[in-house]
Amino acid sequence: MTSQNALIVPFEDNRLAAELFGEYDANLAMLENRLDINVVAHGNMVTLSGAESSCDIAREVLEGLYDRLADGETISTGDIEGAIRHARAHPAGAGKGSGNDIVKMEQIRTRKRAITARSLSQSSYIKSMSKQDLVFATGPAGTGKTYLAVAFAAAMLERGEVERLILSRPAIEAGERLGFLPGDMREKVDPYLRPLYDALYDVLTPEKVDRDLENGVIEIAPLAFMRGRTLSNAAIILDEAQNCTQIQMKMFLTRIGEGSKMVITGDPTQIDLPAGQTSGLAGAIELLGKIPEISHIAFTRADVVRRELVSKIVAAYEGDD
Repeated sequence: MTSQNALIVPFEDNRLAAELFGEYDANLAMLENRLDINVVAHGNMVTLSGAESSCDIAREVLEGLYDRLADGETISTGDIEGAIRHARAHPAGAGKGSGNDIVKMEQIRTRKRAITARSLSQSSYIKSMSKQDLVFATGPAGTGKTYLAVAFAAAMLERGEVERLILSRPAIEAGERLGFLPGDMREKVDPYLRPLYDALYDVLTPEKVDRDLENGVIEIAPLAFMRGRTLSNAAIILDEAQNCTQIQMKMFLTRIGEGSKMVITGDPTQIDLPAGQTSGLAGAIELLGKIPEISHIAFTRADVVRRELVSKIVAAYEGDD
């Protein structure tokens, strides 16, 4: 039989406690639903009742998020979900520590905002980008592969660790024949590279993004425009890499120069290449897996952080009940 108990968790600052609980205690209601416990707020205290392990997880989540608020951060619904996910999976186990494990989830900081990992895989991803020169990240939509890569690269640029930020994608829909499309280069490629722009504007101020795009510090270009170049002192991202051929993948990987880091993201289940063409993503990961400067983070459906509905959609398409 599951052990039942009650925990009282106090918080010193009434204002921060109110932020933690959420409007109309919405954050506490989320804890109730996700952990199948009862959560009742009394002033700046919370009473948790239910299965002992679930109450321990809820306490860990609340204390960790409270500490983040005390450090001047803001929290969102996604942060609540991420904290629950982390507390459930953390190898230290629920009920140990004072909630600080949640605070120690890996972060990326830009002048505009702090981005906190919302799963253990995301924490591993951020660590790998910090330590390795080349990182592959694969998995379904909504796991944060592209967003975290762009945020990490933007933070490197702000800190002066690299001189340029280079973002690329295969423009499969245009058959890479962009010269036939109307408009200047930016007008030609914008429809295919829009997700990269969206991530940039979310982690950097619009003024910095526009200025750096104008002066070439940030470059967003289709894969076809990488040929023949050496990309030194740069943070380099190739998104939607499952749509690279084997030849294109080799071409791109060998562009990395001195002082650069490269991140390759893709979803092997969403290949849009014409019939008869083989994706170069899986082959590159297998071929390069034993090189110490290279790592691979494989996200799964359990790592989907966009919202719970996305995880259910992915599960349906994978044929799970």
